[in-house]
Amino acid sequence: MAKHWTGTWAAAPQWTDPADLPPPPFTQGGLAFADCTLRQSVRVSAGGRPVRLRFSNAYGATSLAVTAVSVARPRGGQAGVPVIEAGTSSAVTFGGRPAVTVPAGAQLTSDPLDFSLPAGSDVTVTICLAAGQPATGITSHPGSRTTSYLLAGSHAHDEDLPGATPVDHWYFLSGIDMRTDATAAVVVGDSLTDGRGSTTNGNDRWPDRLFARLRSGPGPSVNAIVNQALGGNRVLRDGVGPCILGRIERDALDVSGIGWLVVFAGVNDIGTAEAASTAQRQVAADLIAAYERIAGQVRDRGVRVYGATLTPFGGNGAYDDRWGHREASRQAVNEWIRRGQRFDGVIDFDRAVRDPRTPRLLLPSLDCGDHLHLNPAGYQALADAVPALLFAT
Repeated sequence: MAKHWTGTWAAAPQWTDPADLPPPPFTQGGLAFADCTLRQSVRVSAGGRPVRLRFSNAYGATSLAVTAVSVARPRGGQAGVPVIEAGTSSAVTFGGRPAVTVPAGAQLTSDPLDFSLPAGSDVTVTICLAAGQPATGITSHPGSRTTSYLLAGSHAHDEDLPGATPVDHWYFLSGIDMRTDATAAVVVGDSLTDGRGSTTNGNDRWPDRLFARLRSGPGPSVNAIVNQALGGNRVLRDGVGPCILGRIERDALDVSGIGWLVVFAGVNDIGTAEAASTAQRQVAADLIAAYERIAGQVRDRGVRVYGATLTPFGGNGAYDDRWGHREASRQAVNEWIRRGQRFDGVIDFDRAVRDPRTPRLLLPSLDCGDHLHLNPAGYQALADAVPALLFAT
């Protein structure tokens, strides 16, 4: 297969809640990131060279002025560290220039950079921002599960950032593409895919674990997995972030080299809808109609689309209800997904993590403690439940 650009890592952009803004002095006087260096690390799936970076100002109130960007290898190949390996820092350019202005609402892609990244490796991206941006419109990915670092001044190529402030969020960086012959599997979902309950800097969300499993095991190997989940995400309506119906084009179909899409979302639609039986019957019907729409839209682009069943939330203080109407909605949606009439394949996550004695509950050994999200063992169970043949090329 000829080499082409393929998405190898991404973080779906969303608007930033005030609680997720960087602390003072990096946010003050209504301005964030003024005279600031932001160092972030991410783990790519596919490997190769060259690479290009994507930066998003999708929710910016004003243009985003980026003064310098560098790419380097993190010290010891570790995620979430502020130190880079000496001699590995390379400058990123945009139209041959080191600085770029990203218009409000836009995304920009860097020039190709002759930088090699092995498959499954961590990479450090350092961004310098002189002017900052109004705090009312910052584009971020709050659920990074990875530590980033902030330091006053311009330090794009510094080996270490002594005294830097740690924050567990990603900002502005929205994707990394690789020139390779790989094909990407994109996952859209909510906090169960974004990794709530996973290990900070451990890269043990279920898509991470799935990539590791398929890369090392026998049989077909998916070349890249791109996690486009957002914590709190719903299929039908905006909430903590933009709904999946509204972002499917940008965050899934526009990923370079996409060959497959996995849809694992709907729990938040059921859990935030009124618990009354009428409301729950309506949300279940609306979810099924949305899955139909997504499947048709994706298939029209020549991409195979898979549906994942919704996992249990019995016992969760916010989503469980004493009448069982929300559980009935979950069961109705899962029955439709399992019939496989619209999706090209089914991934039965419900069966993988439910308690066989009480199927409305998560298996206790896989529950992170809130009876909704999973612990690292639970995310491994999801990864193990994905049939490898779904990604045979």
